[in-house]
Order: sequence, then structure tokens, then C-alpha cells
Amino acid sequence: MAGPAVQAWTLSRRGLLAAAATTLLAACGRDDEDRGGPRGPGSTELLVGASLELTGPGRVLGVLQERALKITADKLNEQGVPVGNLRRNIRLVIRDNASEPRLAAQHATELATRENVHALVGGCLAETSLAIIPIAQQQQVPFISFAAADNINVPLAQRTYIFKLTPDARDVARALARLIRSQGFERVGLLAAPGAHGDSGVRALTAALKSVDVDLVKVTRLPLPENADYRPAVRKVTDPDPEAVVVWGTAPFSGKAARVLRQADYEGRIFFDAGAVAEDTLSEANAPAVEGAYAVHPGSLGSSSLTNTSTAGLDRRDFVYRYIHLHGSFSGFAPYASDSLRLIVNAARLGKSVDRGRLRAYLGNQITEGIAGAYSFAPIRHGGMEPDSLGVFTVVSGAWSRVS
Repeated sequence: MAGPAVQAWTLSRRGLLAAAATTLLAACGRDDEDRGGPRGPGSTELLVGASLELTGPGRVLGVLQERALKITADKLNEQGVPVGNLRRNIRLVIRDNASEPRLAAQHATELATRENVHALVGGCLAETSLAIIPIAQQQQVPFISFAAADNINVPLAQRTYIFKLTPDARDVARALARLIRSQGFERVGLLAAPGAHGDSGVRALTAALKSVDVDLVKVTRLPLPENADYRPAVRKVTDPDPEAVVVWGTAPFSGKAARVLRQADYEGRIFFDAGAVAEDTLSEANAPAVEGAYAVHPGSLGSSSLTNTSTAGLDRRDFVYRYIHLHGSFSGFAPYASDSLRLIVNAARLGKSVDRGRLRAYLGNQITEGIAGAYSFAPIRHGGMEPDSLGVFTVVSGAWSRVS
């Protein structure tokens, strides 16, 4: 993916954010003593704990992140991670939260206290991430979430150790609204997933469509269980005869919603938010329903990103090659886990320590191009995906193809 065009105003804003972190970083001192992780002079590991949805409804996202974490850890461990005077190896401690918030919270406690990890990652679903957050905050261990709900990283005063990689709902909604308007649609229905992710989508898309004079004729929430009957919700959203329907939710709910829409003889255009981009959405069962659908997603989904020869582009190409070699095909959602590990490694390298407080401080002062997209963290902003990293994709012959 070609690096996102950075305008002068963006550089100025990012520069101001970076400058705001100077006092905080200086206050951390230069002590290299570790807090979290194994103690003693022989301790040469960077411990990263992960609570992932390897089973349950979130497995279509969590398994991708497990693969990406292992690929990236193996790559970085080829030379080790320079931290102060040491070269550390990354050790992953991965737990399956079965898509259950209670289990995710239990994992966070165990990883932060018993395993003494230096940082936490995971929570592909909003509910599992929200369960991890109070534990990470209480134990003062940096946590990077893969979920997309707006309340993952705010209010910042209560989320000082919490970071989010996925794009904000507001940015995705604005891109969808512009796309819908450009195609001449004036009446739109919204099928939103239950929970925090769907809540974010309803708020953001309502405002975004209003700003481009598109009428949101119906908002309907999907039922929670994975095997629930979607037909009543589909009937409600299609009753006002919308020209287009936005499905706002993560896979596997997105593909199922599109399938039920087509089974109900809905012939209009279908649009997805970024949460739909997973292998399940393009599965054999869903393929006929999602053909021609659109999604807004970080540009890493497009194959054109593989021609970029910048450092980030080469890292991206290497990651995709390794992923395909091991798993047969590449999924656009996978790079988030890779980026989380690289952000933690950069924080340890810059801070010359794996102390949890220093990792947090240096995570909160990173402006970098990752595999999924560009991030701009600052002490006043812990949601890092830049809106100019987003692209528009459509399904053509069962595969995502970039439109813009």
C-alpha cells in the first residue's frame, strides 16, 4: 500500500501531539529496571499476553490475530529486540477467551499478575476488550485492543493504559456516507450488531448520513446469539424500501446478515463497515449475497500495497508472504495483531526498558506507518488509526477489490 498522503496540516497536528508528550517521557526517567516480566539478571524476554477469541462467535477474527502474532514474533526474534543494553526475545502467552467477557477479564488478571507480562493485546470483540480494560488499568499494564467500539479508549482519564488500533467509527461512517451519496442513493437502512460496536455505528452513521443529506429511513439491531433468526430484523429494515442497506457489525454476523437480506429478496446495494472484512464474509455460503457489496477498510486489504518499497511496505510484503505461505490466503483483518507487537517493540526500544509505565509512555508517543495503516498516538489520543489510511473496497468474483 502506498503510504497515505500527509498534508501539511496533518504534520503540524502530529507534531503538536508529539511535542505534548515530551514532559511525560522525560518524567519517566532513564532507569532500565523492569516492572512486569521475569526478574533477575538473566531475564531477556519481552513478555506479551494475549486474550483472543479462538473459539465462539469471535473466532473468525481471533484466529487471524493469533496467526499474525506468531508470524511477527518469529520474524522479530530472528534478530532479537534491542532494549537498552540487551537483545530480548519476544515470548507470547496466548489464552482463548472463547468470546466470553468474563473469561477475558480472568485472563487479563492472570496474565498481569501471575505471568507478569509487560503488555497485553487482544479483545477482537468490543465486549471482551471492555472486560479487559479495568484489569489492565488497575494493574497498570499497557493494553492494545483490536476491537472497534468508540468507548474502548475513552474517556481518556479512565483509559490511560489503553490503546486502540482500529479506525474510529466516525471516520468509517464518513467514508461510507460519501460513498453512498456519490452513488446517488438517498434512502438508507441500517442493520447494526448488538453491543458497543453496533452502538458506535448507529451514532456515527446517523450523523454522517445527515451531513450529506441522505435519509436514514430505518435502524434495526441484529439479535445477539450467533444462531439467532435474522429474518425479523431484515423485514423491519427493508420495509421502508431503502435503496441501500448498511450492515454494521463484525464477521460472522456481517456475512449472515447479507445472506438473509438476499434471501428476503432485497435487491439493493449492501455496504459494510471494516468489521466485516474477514475470510468468513467471503465464504462459499455468503459469496453470492456479498458479491458487489462495498466496505470501508484500511488500505492494507488491497494487493496494490505490496508494491510499496518503503520500510513499512517491505514489512507488509514480508508479512503477507509469510501469512500466505503458512495459511494459504491473506485476510485484511490480520495485520492489527502484527502492528500491536511492533508498537510494543518500538516502545521498549525507544524507552530502553520493558517497564510497564515506560512502555505506556512511549506507546503514547508514536507516529508510525504500520502494516494495517498509519497510527498517530499521543498522550491526548489513544486511538491511533489515521482516517487517510482507509480505502473503499468492493467484492468482485469473491474477492475484495480496491475502488479508491
